[in-house]
Amino acid sequence: MKILMVLTSNDKLGDSGQKTGFWAEEFATPYYLFKDAGAEVTIASPNGGQPPVDPNSEQADAQTPATVKLFDDRDAKDQLATSLKLAEVNADDYDAVYYPGGHGLLWDLVNDEISLQLIEKLWRQGKPVATVCHAPAVLVNAKDQQGEALVKGRKVAGFSNSEEANVGLTDVVPFLLEDKLVELGADYQKVPDGESIAVVDGQLISGQNPASSEAVARALLKKLAAN
Repeated sequence: MKILMVLTSNDKLGDSGQKTGFWAEEFATPYYLFKDAGAEVTIASPNGGQPPVDPNSEQADAQTPATVKLFDDRDAKDQLATSLKLAEVNADDYDAVYYPGGHGLLWDLVNDEISLQLIEKLWRQGKPVATVCHAPAVLVNAKDQQGEALVKGRKVAGFSNSEEANVGLTDVVPFLLEDKLVELGADYQKVPDGESIAVVDGQLISGQNPASSEAVARALLKKLAAN
C-alpha cells in the first residue's frame, strides 16, 4: 500500500505579509495513521525539499498528540525536509493521494499543472483522492474523464465560509472555498464550525477542517482495504 502525501511549497499568505504553509495537524495525524497501517508513505511538494509549516499550527493551542510526536520525530522531519518534487512523481507508483490543508496551497497547488495532472490521472485509474480543510481547493481546476469539473455533482466538504471568517482571512484568501465548490456544482457538505466530518463519494474523500483529518485518513485506509 503506497500513499502519496502532497504539501504546499508556498509560505506567503497572499500580500498580507504573514507567513503560512501546511497545517501541521492535518499532516501529522494521517501520516502516523498511514504508517501504523503499514503504508509506504511518500511526501512531495511543488518545489521539493522542506515544505513550510504554517506557524499558527505550531502554537500551543493547535497541538495534538500527533503533532507533538511529529515535532520530536527525527525520521519524519528528515522525510519532510527531503520531499520529492512533484515533477518527479509518477501516479502509477501510488495507490492513493492525500492532500493536507493549510492556507499555503491556495496560492500554488490550486493552479499547479503537475498536481492537476496527478489528480486527474489517479482519478482515471480509479484510485482514491483525499483532501482536508483547505486542500479540496486543489480539486477546483481538476477535470473528470468527461471534461467536467471533477467536483461537479459530487459530495465534497471543505473549509467553510464561517470558519474562514473566524480566522479573519475572508478578505485575504483568493477565494472562499465553500463558495467556489458550490459555484462548480459540488454538493457541498457542512457541519458546525470545528466539528469533524469525512465525506466519501466514490473515490473522492474530503473533510472540512483540521478536526476532520483523522476521519479522512481512516476513510482513505478503509477505501484502500476494500479495493
